[in-house]
Amino acid sequence: MNERILKLYDQAIILEGNGDYVTGELDPFKFAELIVRECANYAYSDDQDHKAMLKHFGVEELKHHFGVEE
Repeated sequence: MNERILKLYDQAIILEGNGDYVTGELDPFKFAELIVRECANYAYSDDQDHKAMLKHFGVEELKHHFGVEE
């Protein structure tokens, strides 16, 4: 799996503990939101290839489609 995806996955883990141990569970909604935000950030980069992509699919539409707010 892509290293960046693994980092996003780790960010979407909700840790719970009772003092003796800590467990983690993936929040799938947070994980999906992080991926959409990553896509938007990628498209907003200064790379010319990324800017060309915006002509075909707008970043704001992408975020709106997935319900990701600023």
